[in-house]
Amino acid sequence: MAAARKKAAETMAQTDVVIEVVDARLPAASANPMVAELRAFRQRPCLKILNKADLADPVATRAWLDWFARETDVLAVALSCKRPSDVARVAGLCRKLAPHRNDGTKPLRMMIMGIPNVGKSTLMNALARRRVAAVGDEPAVTKNQQRLDLGPEMSLTDTPGLLWPKIEHDSDGYMLAASHAVGVNAVAEEEVAAFLATTLMARYPGALAARYRIDEGELDGPGVVEAVARQRGCLRRSRYGTHPDLEKAAIILLTDFRGGALGRLSLETPESRAAMLVAEQQDAEAGDSANLA
Repeated sequence: MAAARKKAAETMAQTDVVIEVVDARLPAASANPMVAELRAFRQRPCLKILNKADLADPVATRAWLDWFARETDVLAVALSCKRPSDVARVAGLCRKLAPHRNDGTKPLRMMIMGIPNVGKSTLMNALARRRVAAVGDEPAVTKNQQRLDLGPEMSLTDTPGLLWPKIEHDSDGYMLAASHAVGVNAVAEEEVAAFLATTLMARYPGALAARYRIDEGELDGPGVVEAVARQRGCLRRSRYGTHPDLEKAAIILLTDFRGGALGRLSLETPESRAAMLVAEQQDAEAGDSANLA
């Protein structure tokens, strides 16, 4: 991580605009704090792309765009890096953030940053209009930085997806796992699916029932995963009988969420994140008081 941070800092020193790609369904949880720290140190403006906006709740996305509009030197936009018409806007937006590069004397230098599997390489390929970066539905496909000249007026550097060493909030870790930003070995899929089910039942009542034809009524997160297993015939047999295959059911639920089969859903809003931070602070203060007592 230290080596990657050093390399990113060196590249940013020679960059005019940082393009930070986040997941529109979890814009705050999928933002690496290291990016903001490096930008602040180098005083570089940022085009914050809320990618996969076609999978996110448009009302939540609008709230996030308003939220990021309050930040200094940040221009936020919601789009899908898979849509050429969306990607065509990126260069012009970067030029707005670096007007000193509009005189044609030097090329506009852009740098793509973000966590794994948010669409950085998809964006680079779309900007280049050809395949120059490996793309896959797995974290950490890009291994090294790569630079590309987009004609005489622009250059672009793609960077590997970087996660910070310790994820401060447990819910962020679960959201990152649900969106597939972290690998399958980081968290048990049954736990991630149970967290996802709990979140969706609270934010989008009926979404799971409509997809899987289950009664959400009195179910909790693990109960939803078990109900999905039974409804989809995910069963395993042993000498003790037949049991729900919770791992297979979890994969079904996570795959459906990641692909948009459950609808346009977001896992956090500015309001829900603020509430989460307040709750964690209160829990920490209560723990400190208990220790002092």
